[in-house]
Amino acid sequence: MSNSWQRRAATRPQAVEATTVVLLFALTVAAVLVTRAVMPGTPHLWSGIALAAAACAALPWRRERPLVVLAVATLCTIALGAVGYLLTAGVMVPLLVAQYSTSVRTPRRTSWNSALAAAAGLVVTGLLVPSFRDSPILGTVNPVAMVLLAAALGAYVRVRRQYAVARAEHAAREREEEARHRVIQERMRIARELHDVVAHHLTLADAQAGTAAHLARTHPEQAFDILAKLPETTAAALRELKAAVGLLRQDNDTSDLTPAPGLDRLPDLVDACAMVGLEVTVTVEGQRPLPPVLDLTAYRIVQEALTNVTKHAATRTAQVRLACTPHYLTLTVTNDTTPDRPVAAATTGGGFGLLGMRERAAAAGGTFHAGRRPHGGFEVACTLPLHHHGALPPHRHDESPAT
Repeated sequence: MSNSWQRRAATRPQAVEATTVVLLFALTVAAVLVTRAVMPGTPHLWSGIALAAAACAALPWRRERPLVVLAVATLCTIALGAVGYLLTAGVMVPLLVAQYSTSVRTPRRTSWNSALAAAAGLVVTGLLVPSFRDSPILGTVNPVAMVLLAAALGAYVRVRRQYAVARAEHAAREREEEARHRVIQERMRIARELHDVVAHHLTLADAQAGTAAHLARTHPEQAFDILAKLPETTAAALRELKAAVGLLRQDNDTSDLTPAPGLDRLPDLVDACAMVGLEVTVTVEGQRPLPPVLDLTAYRIVQEALTNVTKHAATRTAQVRLACTPHYLTLTVTNDTTPDRPVAAATTGGGFGLLGMRERAAAAGGTFHAGRRPHGGFEVACTLPLHHHGALPPHRHDESPAT
């Protein structure tokens, strides 16, 4: 029922306003009649009704011109008191409504100044009218208190509305910031995927082509074998690149990384490194279920670490160690230096390999460390927490170096 009345009121604001003014006028006239009946001096009836009608007639403009309406209502109320009417709450209804509207729609200082001005006028009336001198509480204190109470109520409503508006604006800004943050995070995730796919496969393709060119004259059969496997590397790059770019074409917001590879592709990664002359030893200690996202994170970190070994390390061997505990997955990728080969100089380009691995580990809630080892070589170490359950693919323990 209440919802029905609210809908009707929203569609007929003028009718609601007219009904409100009529009810206020009826209440004021009733209070004038009751006050006239109990007052000993019997004030003039038609003057009271006329002043009540004038005060109520100004109320429809209380939203557009609250100070003008308050002034009219105050003067009419003072006139009622001057002609001998006791200023009860019923008689003062137009003034109280006007004061409330003024306090709601005007600044704090203006609303309180108007309330004090109206109260001062009522005080002067109570002191000058002979019939109210014997009862200052009824003639002065009560009217002033009611005006100040209406002003305080209006100020409270104004503050509450301002707080609601500020809270809504703050919530809107937070939603915008959250949406912007999600866009940035998604861009960074896709950038990491594209970097890992392109950097790894292109590095392998470049190494294969370089090795084939080096062996073309001395070992042509090996060169032809390497060139025969080169299309497989480029085809794999195209497949993963297509899967990564396909995420950008999805209409819905999803974080499903099912097409992405996991640790079950580690043997293929070892074989791909072997084609360019990098011997990789994989050691797995313990098995623990892995969620798909964590499986992808671990694989990408190992992939990028081996890519860096292929591009920058002087040695042709690398070791990968996966250790699963009930709560953590620890992976380590190391490579040693050989006495007869110098250490490759650090690249000066703005690469994103280490940064991408660090971001992947941080996104999974893990830790990451990369740096030179005390006895030579380089190490990438990462610890990832196991928050969810998935499936850790089986690996061959103590796998022999790839050839």
